[in-house]
Amino acid sequence: MNHRTEFKQGMADGIPIALGYMAVSFTFGIMAKDAGLTAFQAVLLSLTNLTSAGQFAGLGIIVASSSYLEMAFTQLVINLRYCLMSCALSQKLDFKAPFFHRFFIAYGNTDEIFGICSCREGKLDPFYCYGAISVASPGWAFGTFLGVLSGSILPARILSALGVALYGMFIAVIIPPAKTDKIIRGIVLASMAVSFVFTIIPVLNQISSGFRIILLTLLIAGTAALLFPIKSEEAIENT
Repeated sequence: MNHRTEFKQGMADGIPIALGYMAVSFTFGIMAKDAGLTAFQAVLLSLTNLTSAGQFAGLGIIVASSSYLEMAFTQLVINLRYCLMSCALSQKLDFKAPFFHRFFIAYGNTDEIFGICSCREGKLDPFYCYGAISVASPGWAFGTFLGVLSGSILPARILSALGVALYGMFIAVIIPPAKTDKIIRGIVLASMAVSFVFTIIPVLNQISSGFRIILLTLLIAGTAALLFPIKSEEAIENT
């Protein structure tokens, strides 16, 4: 296993993510400046809290001068899905991998990093993750910095367009494997349908977005795992 090659490949795969992050975090930087944060504070927030939903929600709490307890609980709810993602990635790592690899990967385990790492065939080399994170994380922070500098110069229409850039990245992550795997394609369509149901049913639409993602992930991914289990390499060799 060539760690240097894996690191370079991770950096290459992380470049599109970094570019997308810059577009989204640019909007966050503008909002952070309007909220009274300095460039240093905004960039530090982006470097230590790699979650767009968590950052935007946290910024709203800062503006409202809410308590630290509310901030902590909000971040916990919004970012619970990363626990599931980290558990999934830990299964792709070699069981002999030292704990510190899991610790450092968890820092940069965003939706997009999880997407490209989970699509890697075979065991996941931690250095591939490090390569992707080393490009994507600075991209998010640099976009925030540019947004703070730009202030509120850009018109509202451009800001609105930048706000949907993150969803474009989500689509770019799921479309390629969905084209080649009918099971993944079915899971994606089922996720969209069930998520829509959760938004229109009166009781279900009161569930926060963080808990909703957790519930849908457990429901859909758990059902798919039971109905369409992935055979291990040993099981395939024995069949």
